Amino acid sequence: MGAELSLLHWVYLIFIFAILGVMILKRDTTLVCIIGIFIIGFMVQGSVYQAVSGIFNSFIYAITELLSTILIISIIVAMSKVLMVTGINEVMVAPVAKLIRTPGQAYWIIGIVMMVTSWFFWPSPAVALIGAVLLPVALRAGLPAIGVAMAMNLFGHGIALSSDFVIQGAPKLTASAAGIPVQSVVSASMPLVLVMGTVTTLTAFWLLRRDMNQGGQLGVGKNPECQFNLHSLGDIQDSIESEAVGPLSPKIKSTLALLIPILFVLDIIVMYGAGLQGGDATALIGGTAVFILALIAMLVHKQHGLEKLTSYLLEGFKFGFSVFGPVIPIAAFFYLGDSGINTIMGRVLPTGSQGLVNDIGIAVAQTVPLNPVISAVTLTVVGAITGLDGSGFSGISLAGSIAHLFSTAIGSGIETLTALGQIAAVWVGGGTLIPWALIPAAAICNVDPFALASRNLIPVLLGLAATTIVAIFLI
Repeated sequence: MGAELSLLHWVYLIFIFAILGVMILKRDTTLVCIIGIFIIGFMVQGSVYQAVSGIFNSFIYAITELLSTILIISIIVAMSKVLMVTGINEVMVAPVAKLIRTPGQAYWIIGIVMMVTSWFFWPSPAVALIGAVLLPVALRAGLPAIGVAMAMNLFGHGIALSSDFVIQGAPKLTASAAGIPVQSVVSASMPLVLVMGTVTTLTAFWLLRRDMNQGGQLGVGKNPECQFNLHSLGDIQDSIESEAVGPLSPKIKSTLALLIPILFVLDIIVMYGAGLQGGDATALIGGTAVFILALIAMLVHKQHGLEKLTSYLLEGFKFGFSVFGPVIPIAAFFYLGDSGINTIMGRVLPTGSQGLVNDIGIAVAQTVPLNPVISAVTLTVVGAITGLDGSGFSGISLAGSIAHLFSTAIGSGIETLTALGQIAAVWVGGGTLIPWALIPAAAICNVDPFALASRNLIPVLLGLAATTIVAIFLI
């Protein structure tokens, strides 16, 4: 039985294309989403004041859905700052520095450490946590500054952020838009992340070694204004000031540097042992981060610890909401495409409807010959387009929504298509190809972000092509 599309379905579809068009033009989509929510609200409610209220209610719904993600990232950033202020981060990575002897070792060790750290701390704080310590070591080993930036960038803002296995911020957004469990996206993304990460990092390393062997001046910083200092990390928003902190003895620093990774490893063991997934796993990581933050703040600031603890949390919240602020209106619009419209606007879907996106997907299946190849290629392109704003997160709700639509049309592959769109969006916009998103890694290594984006271009494009081909076979 065919799905009957009403005027409401067509208006929703028009706004999806409008949002995509605005993204192609590299403009902000917030106003388009707000107008879309208002018009759909007016069509549903038949009242201007209820449509206006619907805008606010949709934002509340989106914030409610995303709150755990915003909170965990905010707490992680707050904890990261106290680690930098105290110098504990330097002690944590010191053993790794001793292993770096050659350019190849520097590239792969820094990359892997960045990836693991980014899974728990998120990439932007991780750049500050480990970059300043390991950069001099890598340079002494013969790896050019651009190579250090590439390693931190591809492994951190690429592999770690696109997979986001621990904090699960990206999977939460795409899974919500696609209407599937977060764990389904995480599981489906594993083979795709493996292919994408392997192709990009190997290609980047091969090209880097080729140019090094040809005697290129790859170690010269091309943008003096990017000379690293913690004030230049725009992603962290607030500068790390030289604060008056109580001295920590080397023994206490070493103890804390050992305790922190042990606590997070214990979290992973508990997750698997107790079967914690999604929000429960996030809560365990978040609670551990709060415990670490409070412990170190009180040890370092002593009688001022209570006030400083609040200060660290405030800075973390500023970062969290600055990252997800642009995402909320977009997510609010795409939540209307599923059951969220009933919560936001009241019961509005007619009997038999499976949601606006599902209904459109069924209709497309009856009129357009979609197949796994067309679907996978389209999701990669759409994901890449949504990343053009340099965020990587602002448009992945659109990727999840389209994955939902296409999987309905072809009858399978929703998890794989959702993961593919997420990976494409984050790799392009999360900090590997868009120059203004590359500033953290470029600044710490004193290289031109445009030069870094240029060096990442071929590896990332090859990785996306390989990942898309693999996704076609997995659908």
